[in-house]
Amino acid sequence: MSGDEAETGSRDAANACVAALLDRRTRSTGRFFSSEAARVARLCQRMAERFARDGRLIAVGHSPAARSDVRHVVVEFVHPVIVGKRALPAIGLTPEAGPLAARLELLAEPDDIVMAFGAGEGEGEGGARAVRDALRVARERGCLTIAFAAAGAEWEFVPPGDDPFVHQELTETLYHILWELVHVFFEHRGLLEGRVASAVHDAGASSFLYPFLGQQEHDPAAVLADVRGSVGLKADEVTALRIRTVEAARDTLLAAAAALRAAFAAGGSLIVFGNGGSATDAMDLAADFRFPPQGWPSRRALDLTEDAAVLTALANDIGPDAIFARQIIAYARPTDVALALSTSGGSRNILMALEEARRRGLVTIALVGYDGGRILAERLADHVIVSPSQHVPRIQEAQAAAYHILRELVELS
Repeated sequence: MSGDEAETGSRDAANACVAALLDRRTRSTGRFFSSEAARVARLCQRMAERFARDGRLIAVGHSPAARSDVRHVVVEFVHPVIVGKRALPAIGLTPEAGPLAARLELLAEPDDIVMAFGAGEGEGEGGARAVRDALRVARERGCLTIAFAAAGAEWEFVPPGDDPFVHQELTETLYHILWELVHVFFEHRGLLEGRVASAVHDAGASSFLYPFLGQQEHDPAAVLADVRGSVGLKADEVTALRIRTVEAARDTLLAAAAALRAAFAAGGSLIVFGNGGSATDAMDLAADFRFPPQGWPSRRALDLTEDAAVLTALANDIGPDAIFARQIIAYARPTDVALALSTSGGSRNILMALEEARRRGLVTIALVGYDGGRILAERLADHVIVSPSQHVPRIQEAQAAAYHILRELVELS
């Protein structure tokens, strides 16, 4: 076989690998959300009832990957990115500050919602046991409990198949949908059982325009049917965006994977960073390289979002624009690869970090949303993967699939 033939065969095999990974996600998403849409709609109503009674969401997780989901769901509820959605109280518990069950004993109240990540057998027996102990405390306290594995929670959603990356992507999509659709029931507070006293009119951000909407009683079956349909539509949206993202970026993903393999072979590290929900995706990506659940070799990865003392010191003394660039200055070497996650593609601290990384000779990768923002327009990264959407949750879900596929290509190409 000639060199050209070998190269063509290798490229064809890599393309087939990407197509298979994408197809696995498409089929799993369709199966999962078509079977669970009705339960998701009912859970949105139950969660809205708890929030209406001043309950809080408490997310718990133990493993490095589970901790990223804990932080992600909390930031979505506390800091809503969709105009008109209200902030909802959410707290994240991870093991750095003490045992999960003991902390829930101190914190949990009967109207709270406890959402558990990493309770499955694949998370390691010690971590799974810690999460299940926390669920037990939550049930005894009267909390509504949610888990993404068979772990004894009141509401359990077990993603199909045995691919841990696909499981994480389905879980992320599910809690994004819960966050988006729980707000529907605040517009129909007459359907919320056991709610505390509230204003007669409560149509959220639209109340001053449409006060007659407040406190209306509606047919609960009709509202639940609408929410159930919306679950299916949102699942279809992320599938479509995931396909557009990965198919358009197939060559970019393969080139970025090759750059990462070369960097690791030279003793380099992956340096990842992002803001808000993208910061939690950086946590997840770092965990996937450090502790791959598939048994692959551990790879060197540095997460620039994980040290609160460094972040707050830099933000306080220099300014938030410098929080990642200054860490690039401190830590980066020319053999490293910098990977930025951004939904907008225009955050100043992301741009400054990519510029600094390029000055220092690093290969740069960026996952961005919208139209790619300044990162794409000004070619601020060597490899840019765009999820073309203006809806932040869908962008993040598509990006999760893209960086998981990138992680697999590092080992499988």
